[in-house]
Amino acid sequence: MTDLHRLSIRELSEGLQSSKFSSRELTQHYLKRIEKIDAQVKSYVTVTPELALAQADAADAAIQAGNASVLAGIPLAHKDIFCTQGVRTSAGSKMLDNFISPYDATVVSKAKAAGLVTLGKVNMDEFAMGSTSESSYYGATKNPWNLDYVPGGSSGGSAAVVAADLAPFATGTDTGGSIRQPASFCGLTGLKPTYGRVSRFGIIAFASSLDQAGPMARSAEDCAYLMNVIAGHDAKDSTSVDKEVDDYVANLNATSVKGLRIGIPKQYFNVAGLAADVKARVEESLKKLEDMGAILVEVDLNMVEAYVPTYYLIAPAEASSNLSRYDGVRYGYRCENPVDLMDLYKRSRSEGFGEEVKRRILIGTYALSAGYYDAYYVKAQKVRRLIQQDFLKAFEQVDVIAAPSAPTTAYKIGANLSPTEMYLGDVYTLAVNLAGLPAINAPVGLDDHNLPVGLQLIGNYWSESQLLSIVHQYQQNTDFHTQRAAIAEENA
Repeated sequence: MTDLHRLSIRELSEGLQSSKFSSRELTQHYLKRIEKIDAQVKSYVTVTPELALAQADAADAAIQAGNASVLAGIPLAHKDIFCTQGVRTSAGSKMLDNFISPYDATVVSKAKAAGLVTLGKVNMDEFAMGSTSESSYYGATKNPWNLDYVPGGSSGGSAAVVAADLAPFATGTDTGGSIRQPASFCGLTGLKPTYGRVSRFGIIAFASSLDQAGPMARSAEDCAYLMNVIAGHDAKDSTSVDKEVDDYVANLNATSVKGLRIGIPKQYFNVAGLAADVKARVEESLKKLEDMGAILVEVDLNMVEAYVPTYYLIAPAEASSNLSRYDGVRYGYRCENPVDLMDLYKRSRSEGFGEEVKRRILIGTYALSAGYYDAYYVKAQKVRRLIQQDFLKAFEQVDVIAAPSAPTTAYKIGANLSPTEMYLGDVYTLAVNLAGLPAINAPVGLDDHNLPVGLQLIGNYWSESQLLSIVHQYQQNTDFHTQRAAIAEENA
């Protein structure tokens, strides 16, 4: 079969369970596509054919024995921030270019237990710091819709592999929008769960109070299948919440769009830099939801101007602390011929980290330093609480809140955005992480340059099922999620 990569997760599962094709055939199909196409997209950092085929054979045996899970034998790509036993786990950095993980992240071990097949590890902004996937030590990943453009970041590789049909779905992480923004740029569905819903154990840390793993796929239904695998409490993660997990697939039609109150923050649609065609596509999608029975309610979110400065104090401060472990001593990059211990520290870190990572470490170290800790970091944490309260007040009036996922569509590769320009591009996503809320991106059309536009729906705590259900029903009434990127169409 030549069109296996065009099947949904449900169709792949049904095909495998009924022996229309084997996991080995499906895995080989994807490995051939990777070999043929990925030199142009540059989404994979490491491809693992031997591991993938061994897992595929094990899945085929389990299916034949009648004791396989519903997802057994389906290939998956992992963002290269998830530790994977015996496989290089680089976080997109020279610092970890030689790091072979001795253990699996919980997300990876859960995927293995479900019989999913690991195709490989995909590219990302270094240590998840960036919005374009250009800060990777391995070079820029390209947007499958137009190879002159970025796929977004930091989970740009995860978005690109799905958009190019080089994996049926992928894991990503979201610290300030790093699932939703690349999903928006690449025409995909991407879910950032409630903080604590998915284990962070084995995820290379950027900002511990903000990082959260989630699924990236073509549709809400496909994301729901992966959420059923990765969600849940983990005793190895002290920030994981012991709360009952929904059956996200079974609940796809549980929320009625009819009567659903969707909050429209007027401040979000007056943000400087919101592109006219992005605004138009988002408003068209909201009109469609209204036609389906939703009620649009104007709400106030008054802390918008505080989002970017608050995030870019807290996240770099936590990064400064987390990345202090990379000192050239225990693991990772070590400079050659250090003259003494201080020289080892200085040169290992200055040579091993890229420019954006060093910039954020410097900002964070400054914010945490004596004399500035109270003025910057502590104050930012107080503002963070006000941002959370702002959302909770809005949720007293509405069920979900709508916004663009990003003020623009994808940037051109090499656009050389200033750090401030790049940071302002995250204005619609940062606050969700600061408040620990769940949010989802849904593709809602193309801009004037035929690049995807995304709608973001923000939910109250633990409302992942509701968000997936709303988007699923929207996708039953639209076809934006079925549109294929140029390179995928050319290699259909």
